[in-house]
Amino acid sequence: MHPAASLIAENALQHQHLFVPLLFLVCVTAAQVHGPVQHSLLVAAVSWALIWVLAIFRAGVWSSSGNRSRKTTSWLAGGLLALAQICDRAACDKEGIWSTKGLLPLLAVLVSENEFWSKHTSIPSYFTPDDSPIDSSLSAERSSRPGYFRLLAVVTVSAAAALATRFTTSPTSTLGLSSVIFTATGLVLFENALKTTKDDTDSGGRGLMSANGTFSRRDSMGGAQKEQQLASLRDVAAVITIICGIATYLMEPVIKSDAMTWEPIYRQLPGDWKTLHYHRTVQQVLLMICVDVLANILLFFMLSQQGAVRTSFLSLFSYICARLHVASSFSSIWFTIIFSSTGLLFLYNSSTSAPVFDSRASMRLRRIIFVITSLSIGLLFLRYASGARHYTLTTNGSVFNALSPEMPFAPVPIDSTKGHPAQQLIGSAGIKFQKLLNRQSKSLGEAAQEYRRRNGVAPPPHFDKWYEFATRNNVQLIDEFDTITHSLLPFWGLKPSTIRTRVKNVLGHEDNAMVGIMVRDGDVVKIEGGQEWQQQATAGMMKDFVQYLPDMDLAFNIHDEPRVVVPNDELSILVAKAQDEIIPAAMKTKSPRNSFSSRPPDTNDGKRFEEAKTTRFNRFAHQQTWTHARLSCPISSQARYYEDNAADNLTTYAAGPLNYIYNQTAFSDICNSPSLATSFGFFERPNAFSIIYELTPIFSQSKVSSFQDILYPSPWYWFGKVGYDEDHDTSWENKTNSLYWRGSTTGGFSRNGGWRKHHRQHIVKRLNAHGNPKVLVNKGDENTPLYEVEEVDRNDINKMVDVKFSHIGQCDPGDCDAQKEFFDIVERVDGQDAWWFKHLLDMDGNAFSGRFYAFLRSKSLTYKMAIFREWHQEWLLPWVHYVPLSLIGDEHLDLVRWFGGGGQPVSGEDGEKDGKRKVDENKGGNGDSIGEKRAREIAERSSEWAGKVLRNVDFEAWFFRLLLEYGRIIDDDRDSIGYPGP
Repeated sequence: MHPAASLIAENALQHQHLFVPLLFLVCVTAAQVHGPVQHSLLVAAVSWALIWVLAIFRAGVWSSSGNRSRKTTSWLAGGLLALAQICDRAACDKEGIWSTKGLLPLLAVLVSENEFWSKHTSIPSYFTPDDSPIDSSLSAERSSRPGYFRLLAVVTVSAAAALATRFTTSPTSTLGLSSVIFTATGLVLFENALKTTKDDTDSGGRGLMSANGTFSRRDSMGGAQKEQQLASLRDVAAVITIICGIATYLMEPVIKSDAMTWEPIYRQLPGDWKTLHYHRTVQQVLLMICVDVLANILLFFMLSQQGAVRTSFLSLFSYICARLHVASSFSSIWFTIIFSSTGLLFLYNSSTSAPVFDSRASMRLRRIIFVITSLSIGLLFLRYASGARHYTLTTNGSVFNALSPEMPFAPVPIDSTKGHPAQQLIGSAGIKFQKLLNRQSKSLGEAAQEYRRRNGVAPPPHFDKWYEFATRNNVQLIDEFDTITHSLLPFWGLKPSTIRTRVKNVLGHEDNAMVGIMVRDGDVVKIEGGQEWQQQATAGMMKDFVQYLPDMDLAFNIHDEPRVVVPNDELSILVAKAQDEIIPAAMKTKSPRNSFSSRPPDTNDGKRFEEAKTTRFNRFAHQQTWTHARLSCPISSQARYYEDNAADNLTTYAAGPLNYIYNQTAFSDICNSPSLATSFGFFERPNAFSIIYELTPIFSQSKVSSFQDILYPSPWYWFGKVGYDEDHDTSWENKTNSLYWRGSTTGGFSRNGGWRKHHRQHIVKRLNAHGNPKVLVNKGDENTPLYEVEEVDRNDINKMVDVKFSHIGQCDPGDCDAQKEFFDIVERVDGQDAWWFKHLLDMDGNAFSGRFYAFLRSKSLTYKMAIFREWHQEWLLPWVHYVPLSLIGDEHLDLVRWFGGGGQPVSGEDGEKDGKRKVDENKGGNGDSIGEKRAREIAERSSEWAGKVLRNVDFEAWFFRLLLEYGRIIDDDRDSIGYPGP
């Protein structure tokens, strides 16, 4: 052996009383953090089976000698430890199970001191008169020391605080408590099985005494003792292996190449990602088996040397370390320190060899610890009781009140004496957002009650699991999911079997351009279609909650454009049937079943998608689509007006002389704006347009308001296709005071000059036009404003606009050449260059813009023109997190000028030029005008809010809620299932 290795081994043996606990702590922590929840029983069964085999080589298959009580105790210990594993697996919730582990030392002490175990599980031990017994349960003498149980209470409370989660469902808590009881009892019994008693040593003979008083058979006695301990280990391992093996077969999925039981991975090696995913799963399971084997062997040594109580303390500390690794906070770290110090003091005082402290010093130390713990718990309680959602917006008393327009369909007038229209809209939106935050449910009961109030029916099955997921991940808006309700409402009017059949037909034809996913027995068992990144991201968004979903087939649209448009007459019938018949019938069920039904007969086993011979989709690529897109609009809407050139209903969404957007939802409703037929690229000639007229559940990343696709969080965002690098960003003061945009001519296909009817080309042309623009000019001052429309010199605005095309595409050669001649085309740039500008423009392309979230995360102000709707309508509010823009664009330059500080009267010689603020060409917009202040406030607020609601876990929480709702829609017993309430 190498000298260094020999030295390490020698020191390890010499200090094994320190080395073994430390290694045990590391192994158990690693097992808790990286252990696969879906295959935890498999890992436990195989690891204990390996230990069983190793023990057989030393102790034999069956021991004819030995006390029968020892065998019974070993089997009982193994059974209890196996039941603890099963409880942990049944909960399928690491954090929820960890939150109950704080009771482990307390229960270990109580069980070890219970007279029942000493009477019925005592086992003779083999030791000589000068031997000391193995350290075991704490004796009555130790428990009578002052402050014994007070220290134990502090240990329990501090550990519970360190392991606490925001919310745990009742079933998980019950399983966790059962698990910790089984574990504590199992550890004590395992220790008792490993102990040797003096009586059995006496009955077995002491050996021969030599002249100097030593035993000649001492070594044989020690060998017999080790054999008996290995026999106990063998029996415990055998029972755990058998029980966990049976539970694995009954409860856990088989590791297959098409079962996504681990988080999908990005491209790492050449080859199919699903094959790599399968190999990674196998590697993880094998690695955790090795770690588990080592941890269980160390558990054996810990129990034989340190006893069950000390082992329980170390096990609990490993759970706390795992919890800190997953999610650490100041409070969890603080309570970990309290637990560690109190635990050491407790173990020191409880040791029989430890000297008793001076009573005054001991009492003073215990009092200090108790006071610190009490204060800490009190502060923690106040923190949670007061609520964590505090958000205050500045309104300055200027709010927008919609007035009646002078003419039909005209924009609503606005009072210019109350401030700039943007100022009033910001004030109103801020009040609305503040109320939105304040009314969010603070408990599961409130959330269920609010759900019933809004939807008139019980929440879907496993709503408690969703609430647990949402609260643990600090989801900000617990109640705002009306987009899901509106998307799924028409499907209530169809039979569940009809919905399932339509999905089957969609996924069965390869030309339908879908990503198909099959969920069976709580796993994604098959995924086909689309690009690899979309497959990985879609499955990845489901990984933490797929076990709660029913068996279902899901169709995800791979086109940018939406796919489902249902004629208004049919859609109205479905909605009326849902509201008047189906949902009221479901409301009559007072105590619905909190689980989904078993797999219906028309759903296969998930091995393949059943082939469909024909497709029901109609293709209209590179054709005008307005006639098809408006089919679901009400016949009374402007979009269905029988005359050409119908007027837009500006009253529903526009305000003031320059048509500022006061209602983004109404603006994006195409039924209000027939002008979109000739000004939005999707209606002129979309790049792809394959639609179905039957109500079919197709999940799309965005859609136009008249389509019935089901919105879901885009995998594009979850996968991080467009990222935000904070290192490339700079402070607000250092940013250029200009509106910035770089992009290509996506949005539609241009043929025969069609680009003149596309939205991106229209906005870029309007922002760079040569004529003098109209803006609002303040004829008063900041205290008594009076805004009037006035033309300003274009040269004063040009330096505040940097909006250019960097690529011309999606066009016939002649149209491409025409656009290159008309527009000033610049070179492509790095997307991270945008962060050097104060004002960032974002607008639709072929569908939603994939840059929006990155813009919100930045320290810049985001302006957005969007007709396409996404999932986040209730979570991101205009005038609070971004500035909404119209497509016509009358207000664009005025908003940039107002937010950039242009034309604002200020005082001071250096800041004046003819009574107007000087605007620095590169670093302006840092003044103290209302517009500049609001620009900075919205930029800071959007960055902060994006960090709270645009995390991957937020997408997952929204997707989780959506799939639970959809799972109920397709359940044949949907009238009788749901969450009954806490």
